[in-house]
Amino acid sequence: MKKLLFLLAFVGTHLASFAAPTPPDSVDREQVYVDSVQAALKYQTGHITFPDNLGSINVPKGFRYLDARQSEYVLTELWGNPKSESLGMLFPTDKGPLDDNNWAFAIEYDPSGYVEDNDAADIDYDDLLKEMQNDTEESNLEREANGYGRILLMGWAAKPYYDAKLNVLHWAKELRFSGSASTTLNYDVRVLGRKGVLTLQAIGDMSQLPEIKSTIPAVIRSVEFAKGQQYTDFNPELDEVAAYGIGGLVAGKVLAKAGALALVAKFWKIIVALVAAGWTAIRRFLGGKTTDE
Repeated sequence: MKKLLFLLAFVGTHLASFAAPTPPDSVDREQVYVDSVQAALKYQTGHITFPDNLGSINVPKGFRYLDARQSEYVLTELWGNPKSESLGMLFPTDKGPLDDNNWAFAIEYDPSGYVEDNDAADIDYDDLLKEMQNDTEESNLEREANGYGRILLMGWAAKPYYDAKLNVLHWAKELRFSGSASTTLNYDVRVLGRKGVLTLQAIGDMSQLPEIKSTIPAVIRSVEFAKGQQYTDFNPELDEVAAYGIGGLVAGKVLAKAGALALVAKFWKIIVALVAAGWTAIRRFLGGKTTDE
C-alpha cells in the first residue's frame, strides 16, 4: 500500500509539473518512478510452458521472459497499444520496458487453422508490400475510430523468408506512427502449427535492426509446439485449414488489429497513461494488495 501511495503521489506531482517550471530534481523523480515500475516486474528464465498444452519456450541466452499478465500491462498501459491476447514477452536481460533504447518480443497465438505453405515460392513480395500499404490506409479508419493514431507502412526492413524445413516465416516492417518523427521496427516471426500460428514480434527502433536480426535464429529455436500440435501433426480429416497461405499470413490481419506495436517514446506519456488507468489498474499490476504489510 505504501508503495502504491508513493507512486500515485509521484504521478500526480509529475503531471502537475507540466503547467509549472521544471524543478531541478525532476529528472531524479522521473528516474525514481521508472525504477519503481521496473522493479515490480517479475521475470523468468528456463523452460516456460504455454497454456492449454499449446507449446513452450526455452528462454534463449541473453533474454528473460515476462508472463502474460505483466506483458499485457506493458503493451497496453506503458506502451499504449491496443489490447490483445498475450502469451508473454521476451526482453533482453539488460533492457526493461522503460529503459532507453529498449526492445522486446511480444508472443501471441493465432488459432486460425493450418496454414498451407504451397504458395511460398511464388509470392512477389514487392507487389505484396503495395497491397499491404493500401490495406494499412484502410485500417487506419478503424484505428482512429478506436482512439489510436494512424500508421504508415514505410516498407520492408527485411523481406519475408520462409524456412520450409522448420515451417517458420519471418520478416520485418518499417512503420511510422502518427505524432512520431522517428520510425518503428516490427520484426515478425511466425511458427506454423497444426491448428494455428505462434507469433513473436520484436518491437524496437530501426537502428536496432542488426541487433534484433542477430537474435532471430536463437529465438526460432527456442519456441516449439507441443507434441500433437506441430505442423507435421496436421490431419486433413479433422483439422481446419486457414483461409490464407504464406502470403496472407504476411499481409493478413496484422496492421488492422494489434499486430503493429509501438514503443512509447517519452516518460510523460507513460505517466499520463497511468493516471488515466487509475488506482485499480496500478494496484492490480503491483499485486492487488490493499493493506499495509
